[in-house]
Amino acid sequence: MTVLRLTLRHRPDQRLDLSPLLPRRLAGKTASEIAAIELQTTRQKVTVGDIFRLRMGDCAAIHIDGTCDRLDQIGQAMDEGEIVVDGNVGIRAGALMAGGRLTVKGNVGPWAASGMKAGEVEITGNAADWLGAASPGETVGMRGGVVVVRGSGGERIGDRMRRGTIIVEGRAGGYAGSRMIAGTLILCRKTGPLPGYLMRRGTIVLGKSAEAMSPTFVDCGTQEFVAMRLLSAFVKTLSPKAGSILPSPLRRFAGDMATLGKGEILFPT
Repeated sequence: MTVLRLTLRHRPDQRLDLSPLLPRRLAGKTASEIAAIELQTTRQKVTVGDIFRLRMGDCAAIHIDGTCDRLDQIGQAMDEGEIVVDGNVGIRAGALMAGGRLTVKGNVGPWAASGMKAGEVEITGNAADWLGAASPGETVGMRGGVVVVRGSGGERIGDRMRRGTIIVEGRAGGYAGSRMIAGTLILCRKTGPLPGYLMRRGTIVLGKSAEAMSPTFVDCGTQEFVAMRLLSAFVKTLSPKAGSILPSPLRRFAGDMATLGKGEILFPT
């Protein structure tokens, strides 16, 4: 299958909104129609043809090459198909996704996968703050789907997360899983202070203990979890590194007792 390929001509002078470039929205359009789509975020008009070289192909699979951090909202609200990005991207990549697959071969900006409902996001580089978290003005963050980060993650990963799975294979910043409502967050390496801060429900799995735990979590001792063995079979297909953590005996902390207190933080002994 020949994919629709967009190659960045030069770094844009302004931030651009790439949310119109979705497989469903481009299906059936000609090259000239795609080139005429406007992407600007200011009064200066910018079209796809102004900023990208276009090579037509099947719109069910879109490849965007040579990107930079001024390209925002790539894959936002995607519900089918595939988008592959070769390079770094800006804010809200994969936000509000309801299906399909987004692969970013680089770093992503803040609020990636915010409000995501379904689908898969893979980030081979690093993720900035607020991955899978609630956007400003929103009451919940990620609501479903799977996010895998091969590099490191910033602060407040999974803030107000409601459903779904986030895996970070590298280091993670502070307050990971803060205010979690539900869902699963797996952090394979060193984690910053106070994971699970004010979480209500959900599960956080740490590959290594955090820099500092909140005093409002209760140590429940070391236990073996049948559910974690079952989860491991699923997780290994996404990240062998994350899947290897789960079958072992895990030390459990329940909390955050400053809120509802039905969440848990697990890490190998």
